[in-house]
Amino acid sequence: MIVLGLTGSIGMGKSTVAAMFGGFGVPVFDADAEVHRLQGPGGALVAAIESAFPGTTGPGGVDRALLGHRVLRDDAALARLEALVHPAVAAARAAFLRRHRRRRLVVLDIPLLFEKGGWRAVDAVLVVSAPHHVQRRRVLGRTGMTADRLDAILARQTPDREKRRRADFIIDTSGSLNATRRQVRRLVACLRTRGVRYCRECVRSSSTQKPPASTFPRAIASSR
Repeated sequence: MIVLGLTGSIGMGKSTVAAMFGGFGVPVFDADAEVHRLQGPGGALVAAIESAFPGTTGPGGVDRALLGHRVLRDDAALARLEALVHPAVAAARAAFLRRHRRRRLVVLDIPLLFEKGGWRAVDAVLVVSAPHHVQRRRVLGRTGMTADRLDAILARQTPDREKRRRADFIIDTSGSLNATRRQVRRLVACLRTRGVRYCRECVRSSSTQKPPASTFPRAIASSR
Protein backbone atom coordinates (compact mmCIF):
# COMPACT_ATOMS: atom_id res chain seq x y z
CA MET A 1 0.00 0.00 0.00
CA ILE A 2 1.24 3.47 -0.93
CA VAL A 3 0.19 6.14 1.57
CA LEU A 4 0.12 9.55 -0.10
CA GLY A 5 -0.05 12.60 2.16
CA LEU A 6 -2.12 15.38 0.57
CA THR A 7 -1.76 18.91 1.87
CA GLY A 8 -1.92 22.56 0.83
CA SER A 9 -2.50 25.97 2.32
CA ILE A 10 -5.94 27.53 2.67
CA GLY A 11 -7.57 28.36 -0.64
CA MET A 12 -5.27 26.23 -2.78
CA GLY A 13 -7.92 23.71 -3.85
CA LYS A 14 -6.92 20.78 -1.66
CA SER A 15 -10.48 19.60 -1.05
CA THR A 16 -11.21 19.71 -4.79
CA VAL A 17 -8.13 17.60 -5.53
CA ALA A 18 -9.03 15.15 -2.75
CA ALA A 19 -12.47 14.70 -4.30
CA MET A 20 -10.83 13.99 -7.65
CA PHE A 21 -8.74 11.21 -6.11
CA GLY A 22 -11.94 9.74 -4.73
CA GLY A 23 -13.50 9.97 -8.18
CA PHE A 24 -10.66 7.84 -9.53
CA GLY A 25 -11.39 5.16 -6.95
CA VAL A 26 -8.68 6.05 -4.44
CA PRO A 27 -9.74 5.82 -0.75
CA VAL A 28 -9.32 9.24 0.89
CA PHE A 29 -9.14 10.00 4.60
CA ASP A 30 -10.36 13.58 5.10
CA ALA A 31 -9.01 14.90 8.40
CA ASP A 32 -11.21 18.01 8.28
CA ALA A 33 -14.34 15.92 7.68
CA GLU A 34 -13.41 13.73 10.63
CA VAL A 35 -13.05 16.82 12.83
CA HIS A 36 -16.49 17.98 11.70
CA ARG A 37 -17.94 14.59 12.61
CA LEU A 38 -16.29 14.59 16.03
CA GLN A 39 -17.51 18.13 16.71
CA GLY A 40 -20.96 17.81 15.12
CA PRO A 41 -24.28 16.92 16.79
CA GLY A 42 -23.64 14.07 19.18
CA GLY A 43 -19.95 14.08 18.31
CA ALA A 44 -17.47 12.39 20.62
CA LEU A 45 -15.58 15.62 21.37
CA VAL A 46 -18.49 18.01 21.99
CA ALA A 47 -18.63 17.55 25.77
CA ALA A 48 -14.86 17.82 26.19
CA ILE A 49 -14.70 20.97 24.07
CA GLU A 50 -17.56 22.55 26.01
CA SER A 51 -15.71 21.80 29.24
CA ALA A 52 -12.49 23.36 27.94
CA PHE A 53 -14.17 26.26 26.10
CA PRO A 54 -17.49 27.02 27.81
CA GLY A 55 -20.22 28.43 25.60
CA THR A 56 -18.80 27.18 22.29
CA THR A 57 -21.26 24.32 21.79
CA GLY A 58 -24.99 23.90 21.38
CA PRO A 59 -27.64 21.56 19.92
CA GLY A 60 -25.75 21.58 16.62
CA GLY A 61 -22.48 20.59 18.23
CA VAL A 62 -19.47 22.89 18.30
CA ASP A 63 -19.86 26.42 16.98
CA ARG A 64 -16.73 26.27 14.85
CA ALA A 65 -16.72 29.99 14.08
CA LEU A 66 -16.89 30.91 17.76
CA LEU A 67 -14.32 28.29 18.74
CA GLY A 68 -12.02 29.43 15.96
CA HIS A 69 -12.27 33.01 17.19
CA ARG A 70 -11.35 31.86 20.71
CA VAL A 71 -8.15 30.10 19.63
CA LEU A 72 -7.05 32.08 16.55
CA ARG A 73 -4.49 34.28 18.33
CA ASP A 74 -4.13 32.33 21.57
CA ASP A 75 -1.39 29.70 21.36
CA ALA A 76 -2.23 28.19 24.74
CA ALA A 77 -5.92 27.83 23.87
CA LEU A 78 -5.03 26.30 20.51
CA ALA A 79 -2.75 23.79 22.24
CA ARG A 80 -5.60 22.77 24.58
CA LEU A 81 -7.91 22.25 21.63
CA GLU A 82 -5.34 20.25 19.67
CA ALA A 83 -4.73 18.00 22.69
CA LEU A 84 -8.39 16.99 22.41
CA VAL A 85 -8.73 16.79 18.64
CA HIS A 86 -5.47 15.25 17.42
CA PRO A 87 -5.63 11.91 19.30
CA ALA A 88 -9.22 11.34 18.17
CA VAL A 89 -8.36 12.08 14.54
CA ALA A 90 -5.26 9.85 14.75
CA ALA A 91 -7.38 6.94 15.95
CA ALA A 92 -9.81 7.41 13.06
CA ARG A 93 -6.90 7.63 10.60
CA ALA A 94 -5.40 4.38 11.92
CA ALA A 95 -8.77 2.65 11.53
CA PHE A 96 -9.01 3.94 7.94
CA LEU A 97 -5.57 2.53 7.09
CA ARG A 98 -6.40 -0.84 8.59
CA ARG A 99 -9.67 -0.93 6.65
CA HIS A 100 -7.92 -0.23 3.33
CA ARG A 101 -4.66 -2.07 3.95
CA ARG A 102 -5.09 -4.20 0.81
CA ARG A 103 -5.46 -1.22 -1.53
CA ARG A 104 -2.61 -0.19 -3.83
CA LEU A 105 -2.98 3.52 -3.07
CA VAL A 106 -4.67 5.58 -0.33
CA VAL A 107 -4.65 9.31 0.35
CA LEU A 108 -4.46 11.07 3.70
CA ASP A 109 -5.91 14.57 3.26
CA ILE A 110 -4.25 16.46 6.13
CA PRO A 111 -4.12 20.28 6.09
CA LEU A 112 -1.27 20.55 8.65
CA LEU A 113 0.79 17.65 7.33
CA PHE A 114 4.08 19.54 7.59
CA GLU A 115 3.21 21.65 10.61
CA LYS A 116 2.36 18.68 12.85
CA GLY A 117 4.96 16.23 11.55
CA GLY A 118 2.58 13.95 9.66
CA TRP A 119 4.88 13.93 6.62
CA ARG A 120 7.16 11.53 8.50
CA ALA A 121 4.49 8.80 8.42
CA VAL A 122 3.61 8.79 4.71
CA ASP A 123 5.35 7.34 1.68
CA ALA A 124 5.20 10.54 -0.37
CA VAL A 125 3.80 14.07 -0.10
CA LEU A 126 1.54 15.83 -2.61
CA VAL A 127 1.18 19.60 -2.29
CA VAL A 128 -1.73 21.41 -3.91
CA SER A 129 -0.71 24.92 -4.89
CA ALA A 130 -1.67 28.04 -6.83
CA PRO A 131 -0.22 31.56 -7.17
CA HIS A 132 -0.58 33.86 -4.17
CA HIS A 133 -3.04 36.22 -5.88
CA VAL A 134 -5.29 33.30 -6.82
CA GLN A 135 -5.22 32.02 -3.25
CA ARG A 136 -6.19 35.40 -1.77
CA ARG A 137 -8.97 35.93 -4.29
CA ARG A 138 -10.48 32.54 -3.49
CA VAL A 139 -10.27 32.88 0.28
CA LEU A 140 -11.42 36.49 0.52
CA GLY A 141 -14.46 35.55 -1.54
CA ARG A 142 -15.67 33.33 1.30
CA THR A 143 -18.45 34.57 3.54
CA GLY A 144 -17.12 36.13 6.74
CA MET A 145 -13.47 36.05 5.69
CA THR A 146 -11.34 39.15 6.10
CA ALA A 147 -7.79 39.99 5.09
CA ASP A 148 -6.78 40.16 8.76
CA ARG A 149 -8.19 36.72 9.50
CA LEU A 150 -6.56 35.24 6.41
CA ASP A 151 -3.19 36.65 7.43
CA ALA A 152 -3.60 35.14 10.91
CA ILE A 153 -4.40 31.72 9.41
CA LEU A 154 -1.44 31.88 7.02
CA ALA A 155 0.87 32.82 9.89
CA ARG A 156 0.17 29.38 11.42
CA GLN A 157 0.79 27.49 8.19
CA THR A 158 4.06 26.53 6.54
CA PRO A 159 4.54 28.95 3.60
CA ASP A 160 3.48 27.60 0.23
CA ARG A 161 6.97 28.03 -1.23
CA GLU A 162 8.38 25.81 1.54
CA LYS A 163 5.68 23.19 1.01
CA ARG A 164 6.46 23.13 -2.69
CA ARG A 165 10.16 22.73 -1.96
CA ARG A 166 9.53 19.75 0.29
CA ALA A 167 6.92 18.08 -1.93
CA ASP A 168 7.35 14.91 -3.93
CA PHE A 169 4.40 15.83 -6.15
CA ILE A 170 2.75 19.17 -6.90
CA ILE A 171 -0.71 19.75 -8.37
CA ASP A 172 -1.20 23.27 -9.77
CA THR A 173 -4.84 24.33 -9.42
CA SER A 174 -4.55 27.74 -11.03
CA GLY A 175 -6.01 26.47 -14.32
CA SER A 176 -9.35 24.91 -15.15
CA LEU A 177 -10.90 22.01 -13.27
CA ASN A 178 -10.25 19.81 -16.27
CA ALA A 179 -6.56 20.76 -16.22
CA THR A 180 -6.38 19.88 -12.53
CA ARG A 181 -8.21 16.61 -13.11
CA ARG A 182 -5.73 15.63 -15.82
CA GLN A 183 -2.85 16.14 -13.40
CA VAL A 184 -4.55 14.00 -10.76
CA ARG A 185 -5.40 11.24 -13.26
CA ARG A 186 -1.80 11.12 -14.46
CA LEU A 187 -0.45 10.94 -10.92
CA VAL A 188 -2.87 8.17 -9.89
CA ALA A 189 -1.89 6.13 -12.94
CA CYS A 190 1.81 6.68 -12.23
CA LEU A 191 1.56 5.64 -8.58
CA ARG A 192 -0.55 2.59 -9.35
CA THR A 193 1.82 1.33 -12.04
CA ARG A 194 5.24 2.57 -10.91
CA GLY A 195 4.85 3.00 -7.17
CA VAL A 196 6.73 5.85 -5.51
CA ARG A 197 9.30 6.30 -8.23
CA TYR A 198 10.17 9.44 -10.09
CA CYS A 199 8.89 9.86 -13.64
CA ARG A 200 9.57 12.93 -15.70
CA GLU A 201 5.92 13.65 -16.42
CA CYS A 202 4.43 13.97 -12.95
CA VAL A 203 7.10 13.89 -10.28
CA ARG A 204 10.06 15.92 -9.21
CA SER A 205 12.72 14.87 -6.70
CA SER A 206 12.32 16.05 -3.13
CA SER A 207 14.82 17.45 -0.66
CA THR A 208 12.75 16.02 2.20
CA GLN A 209 14.08 12.92 3.94
CA LYS A 210 11.19 10.53 4.64
CA PRO A 211 11.20 7.07 6.21
CA PRO A 212 10.89 4.06 3.92
CA ALA A 213 7.41 2.63 3.48
CA SER A 214 8.31 -0.32 5.71
CA THR A 215 8.32 1.96 8.77
CA PHE A 216 4.71 3.05 8.31
CA PRO A 217 3.01 0.23 10.29
CA ARG A 218 4.97 1.36 13.34
CA ALA A 219 3.68 4.89 12.80
CA ILE A 220 0.13 3.53 12.70
CA ALA A 221 0.67 1.57 15.87
CA SER A 222 2.05 4.60 17.70
CA SER A 223 -1.08 6.60 16.88
CA ARG A 224 -3.50 4.16 18.45
